[in-house]
Formats: sequence, structure tokens, C-alpha cells
Amino acid sequence: MNAHPPRLNRPSLDAYWMPFTANRQFKAAPRLLVAAEGMHYTADDGRTVLDGTAGLWCVNAGHGRRRIAEAVERQLATLDYAPSFQMGHPIAFEFAERLAAIAPGGALDRVFFTGSGSESVDTALKIALAYQRAIGQGTRTRVIGRERGYHGVGFGGISVGGLVNNRRMFPLLPGVDHLRHTHDLSRNAFVQGQPEHGADLADDLERLVALHGAETIAAVIVEPVAGSTGVLVPPKGYLERLREIATRHGILLIFDEVITGFGRLGAPFATDYFGVTPDLVTTAKGLTNGTIPMGAVFASRAVHDALMHGPEGAIELFHGYTYSGHPVACAAGLATLEIYAEEDLLTRTTQVQAQWHEVMHGLRDCPHVIDIRTIGLIAGIELEPRAGAPGARAYDVFTDCFEKGLLIRVTGDIIALSPPLIAQAEHIDTMASMLREALRRAA
Repeated sequence: MNAHPPRLNRPSLDAYWMPFTANRQFKAAPRLLVAAEGMHYTADDGRTVLDGTAGLWCVNAGHGRRRIAEAVERQLATLDYAPSFQMGHPIAFEFAERLAAIAPGGALDRVFFTGSGSESVDTALKIALAYQRAIGQGTRTRVIGRERGYHGVGFGGISVGGLVNNRRMFPLLPGVDHLRHTHDLSRNAFVQGQPEHGADLADDLERLVALHGAETIAAVIVEPVAGSTGVLVPPKGYLERLREIATRHGILLIFDEVITGFGRLGAPFATDYFGVTPDLVTTAKGLTNGTIPMGAVFASRAVHDALMHGPEGAIELFHGYTYSGHPVACAAGLATLEIYAEEDLLTRTTQVQAQWHEVMHGLRDCPHVIDIRTIGLIAGIELEPRAGAPGARAYDVFTDCFEKGLLIRVTGDIIALSPPLIAQAEHIDTMASMLREALRRAA
């Protein structure tokens, strides 16, 4: 007899080619979500599933927010679409002003809208190259990423990114190099917050300057906290050192805050949390609470103003998207910012992070756990791989958790947790309890 009620009205799964998914495996045993409210999803068999991942790092204010839905409905009925090339509409300017008011570091208050995190990254890279050319540094065409970095799936993003499976099948952009990643399991295991060891890894940028010449390097891009690769937290002093080296050599520093932006660490942006201000910041995900696809690049006035030269009738940056500043996405974003402000969600993590750290690190005695990393409302739990089957153990934990009513995310043999910022103490305890039982069942 089935443990769950029968699934009704399940659609054919054949036509949809799913992203970042083992399609044949999934369609043989699909996991379908049909509704969401607050901290929970509803599966197609009627089960309630606790959201331990804020969807995909994006539903920061929780699911089913009526204010956002109503704002979207009003905007669709008023102005469903308007072009942004040599035209405009008021809500895009209003949203940009509202974002500028909470700008990363209080300084990056010029906003370029995109349609996703991947588009934000490629936009930031192009802005960096255009900036260097505008200030007479046209030889600076090289961009630097970091090993194990994830910067979306555009050709720019996979080129500066450092995840081999995202890169190996595709031709990459020339003129790209990489810093080493900061993960050091031998010295930094089971750390709450920033690890002590590894600030010197930022000196890799000096090594690349010596190798290529500063006059060839336009920008360096890093995630302040690397999320998709398995929650890699920057060592103490690392970001500060990277900022200093970049400044000294005239290299722009780009923070990819697609994951860390909008309250994930207990501050509006990781820029604010770490007290290190880059020249450009990429965002998406929490920008609209995941409801409407949208991204934004925050730029310093120095970067922006360097391009505002030449004839006034000339286009300053030949770049943009059909959906840049989409009115419906802007409406969703404005409603999201209102929720963040009224409920203090951009800083709420500071109220629960002590419990989060304690409860997550309480799993260190579970079978197969070789490291736990926590910062803000993020946790990475690294498992020892099965011999000859990397990733299999974490995947089994993922499917087991889902069957029991908890959504987690895995990358390789690392479990990542990043619940909505509305998570209460009982939600955190439930996540840890369910994960503990799943780890005990894992072979």
C-alpha cells in the first residue's frame, strides 16, 4: 500500500527539458511541488514540505505573499509591458531609487536592471570592460574569477566561474584567469562564521598581476560567500586584502551577491556585513522574492559617471535586455522591498543566527559528516563521499529528506541550507531533526 495519497492530474513530463537536472532519473520518480505558503511547499501528493532552501536561495520573505501578488495583478492591469530602449516607464525609475536608498555599502547607487543573476554577471563584466576603456585603459581586457566560483550560466559567467561541469562542454572566453578557492578542510573545519586561515589566498591576485601585468586586468569577480559550490565562507581579512590589492592596481572589484543580497547574512548585502565595498555588485533572486525573474547590477558613481561622456545623444553603453526594468517585475520588487522594510527582514537573521549556528553544528556527530560551515542564515554540511560514487550519499539524503517533508539542496556531497528569512526557532529545530534522521539512515 502506498505511503502517500495518489497523485491526481499529473501532467506528461516528456516535453519539458529540465535545467540542472538528471532528466531521465527525475522523470522516473518525479518530485513535484504544487503550492506554497509561508515556510512550506505542498507536494502533488498532498504532503507538506518544509522549505529549507528558500526555493533556490531566493524566497527570502517566505511564500505566498499577498502584497506581491496584488502588486503584480495591479501592474498587469495597468501597464503589462513597456520597452526600456530609448523609452521608459515610471515604476522602473521608482524601483531604482528605492534600491539606491539601500545601496550596498551606501555607495553603489546606480542601478542597471537585468532579467536574472546570469544576466547580472555578464552585465557587470561588460560594464567593467567599458569602464576601463572609457578612462583610457583599453588594454585592460582580462577578467579574473575564482576556482569553485559560480556566476551563472552565460558565457561570461561560466568563463569566470570555477565549476568544472559548467565549463567542460563549452568554449570559454579568452583572457580569463582564476584565483584559488578558499576552502581548507584541514585547518578550517567546523567553523561558525569566518575561518581564521586563508587571508593570504587573496595574494593570488598579486601573482596574476605579476604574470599578466596590471595593465591587462579589468576586473576580479568573487562571491563574498560562495553558495552554489557548497557554502565557502571567506577567511578573516580575505575580502579586505582583495579590495586593497585591486585598488592598488586599478582593477575593479565585483561582488556577486545574487545569493547573499537582501538579508541572507543579517545585513542588506554582504558588502555591508563584511564592511568591504566593491565597485560593482550583482543581484537577483531575493530582489523580487523569487516571484518574477529579475536582476540588478549596482554600480558606484565613479564607474557610472565614467561612461556618461561624449555627445549627449550617444548611447553610453550598448547593452541591455528586452526585459530590463520590466514593469511587472518592478512592481513585484517594490512590494518585496516594502515587506523587507516593514518586517525588518534584511537584518532579522541577527536574531536567529545564534540558534542556527548551534543547531546546525550540533549535527557534527552524525554519520559521514566531515565539516559544517555556517554564516548568517546559511549552512553547508559536507559529507564524506562514498568510494567510487561521489555525490551519491548527499543525493540519497536529499531524496530521503524530501520524502519525509524537508527540502534541502545538495551540490556534490555537500548539503546546503538557506531557509526563508522568516524562519522561526521551531522551523530551525525541525530542519535539524529531520536532517539528523536522514543522515543516520544514509549508507
